[in-house]
Amino acid sequence: MRISGITYESLVDGPGIRVVVFVQGCDLGCPECHNPDSHSRTGGREHTVREVMRKMKKPGPARKMVRGVTLSGGEPFMQAGDCAQIALEAKRVGWDVTTFTGYTYEELIARDDPEIHALLDLTDYLIDGPYIHEQRDLDLKFRGSTNQRIIDMEATRKHGRAKIYYG
Repeated sequence: MRISGITYESLVDGPGIRVVVFVQGCDLGCPECHNPDSHSRTGGREHTVREVMRKMKKPGPARKMVRGVTLSGGEPFMQAGDCAQIALEAKRVGWDVTTFTGYTYEELIARDDPEIHALLDLTDYLIDGPYIHEQRDLDLKFRGSTNQRIIDMEATRKHGRAKIYYG
């Protein structure tokens, strides 16, 4: 899998203290994207999923307080199978999973791709939609523009439609 980096203790990429895995590669090209260095499919560094999982569990001062892992990018759904393996490992250690995507939930579920569906099934919070600079709002929790939603995936699976998380 190709990643652009890992942040070991973040408070801005989902609820609580989180490890953030930034995947490499995104074809969406949202103008004014926050992570433009993560767009190239050939940038970043190649790692095995096992290496990424080892790195995300690296000891640190706040490690015992880590609540979850966030998959960001780039575009995690371009590497959905590898990201699903990371999400599964996070669940095994008791962490929740937040996944950022430039696609909407509805676009993702419409795809007939078992790896995409596996990642959605393991995601607790999905932050969806492209970043739209004209809708930028620095007061939003965990996202950059007002069109982006924080979706509670457990409630969504229960109700069969996207349920917004207001946490």
